[in-house]
Amino acid sequence: MTETSGTTATLKARLRADLTTAMKARDSLTTGTIRMALAAITNAEVSGTTAKELTDAEVAAVLGKEIRKRNEAAEAFAGAGRAEQSAKEQAEATVLQSYLPTPLTDDEVAGLVASAIDGVAASTDAPVTMRQMGLVIKQVQADAAGRADGARISSAVKAALAS
Repeated sequence: MTETSGTTATLKARLRADLTTAMKARDSLTTGTIRMALAAITNAEVSGTTAKELTDAEVAAVLGKEIRKRNEAAEAFAGAGRAEQSAKEQAEATVLQSYLPTPLTDDEVAGLVASAIDGVAASTDAPVTMRQMGLVIKQVQADAAGRADGARISSAVKAALAS
């Protein structure tokens, strides 16, 4: 595949380079995890009507989805008394997490929520109510740029609008 811009697929290229390094180091956990992540990225690229090269933001979204899968599986294994398998899933999630930007703190999310509420209030010339919750969440998600989970954003917006 040819790259049309310098920023396209840099995260994917980093994953590929790290896969080679992990294979040379015989790190089976990292090798397997990165292979699964690259497979998920490839599946996302070829899904839909036409194949396309994913941007870094789209690759990060795929990695976020894979991390959520690992965390859910770890909880399920822990609940079933399979601690060893749960630890493996958590370790895989940790490997994938290292490729994502640092998550926002609760205070940073609250700040984004407050500024989004002010922005929506200014654009509607009225106080923001629960009816505009979707507008606020959309703005916060755009500002967070994948550094905060949707559930965290949603709960922070609900808490801010309820008070």
